[in-house]
Amino acid sequence: MASNNRPLSPHIQIYKPQLTTFMSITHRATGIVLAVGTVMLVCWLIAAATGENAFNNVQTFLGSIIGKLLLLGWSYALFYHMCNGLRHLFWDAGRGFEIETAYTTGRLVIGVSILLTIGAWLWGYNAMAAI
Repeated sequence: MASNNRPLSPHIQIYKPQLTTFMSITHRATGIVLAVGTVMLVCWLIAAATGENAFNNVQTFLGSIIGKLLLLGWSYALFYHMCNGLRHLFWDAGRGFEIETAYTTGRLVIGVSILLTIGAWLWGYNAMAAI
């Protein structure tokens, strides 16, 4: 039997990346970011229960540039994963598979998740300024 070097099934080396490819990979990545962010939330809650010194240490880290970038990434991941999950619910119902609709809803997911992230951060900063 002759052997060849072709893959057994089509994969990423064969297909040109498309918006749907990006959306699928990003959905999985944001799931991982949400898990890491949840660990960060648990650390914050444990520090709050441990005492003032531990809580202040965590608050100092979260208030740093790195901490704020982690929180920004976590909040974007939350909104992206939520919006893309709603898109998948429509797909589960058998709607939105047309190429034009899939691309329109994909762009909508990206745009709405960015707007929700910006809105949440503006709301948070305005709430902190009012204190």
